Amino acid sequence: MSPEVVTAGQVTLSGKRVELLPLRAEHAPQLLLAAEDGELWNMKVTVIPGPSTVEQYIATALAGRDAGTVMPFAIVHRETGRIVGSTRFWKIDRQHRKLEIGHTWLSQSMQRSGLNTEMKFLLLRHAFEEMNCVRVQFTTDELNEKSRAAILRIGARQEGIVRHERIMPDGRKRNSVRFSIIDDEWPQVKAMLLEKMSRAS
Repeated sequence: MSPEVVTAGQVTLSGKRVELLPLRAEHAPQLLLAAEDGELWNMKVTVIPGPSTVEQYIATALAGRDAGTVMPFAIVHRETGRIVGSTRFWKIDRQHRKLEIGHTWLSQSMQRSGLNTEMKFLLLRHAFEEMNCVRVQFTTDELNEKSRAAILRIGARQEGIVRHERIMPDGRKRNSVRFSIIDDEWPQVKAMLLEKMSRAS
């Protein structure tokens, strides 16, 4: 894996197939193209930027970065150099050394391609080994079976369901499923992810 590079107060995380760049306002057109692959903004179980929301989506992420509670990334497919999605650290709590990985999405053509595994590895490694986290959590819609399965595949454990955890843009009261990985589990999860990536390559 390539070394981490710091840009404007936020790291760039580089792997063999994917690079996570600090999200910037000028990424809006490429981010929109990525979401257009599958018209992901029509999904009801998550919030993905569309033509009328992409600028506000990025502005909210950057405001969180300025506040010190969010590190938003653009996901770059290294082979093509294209932005193919977005992810972020958020709910960063430095006192209790915990955070959440969320707002993660990939263009439809990049899903189940192995990019998600490497991306999650890079994020988890940085959280546990550089930020010294004791807990990394994930939250997804109870109805989002694909996301729930993907989170379990990277070694997270389901903790429970948080009822009416948020209200979705269409007004639906969403029940959310919460998962986590803690520092004691990271060595085993890391070994599993490295093995998975080795098989994929």
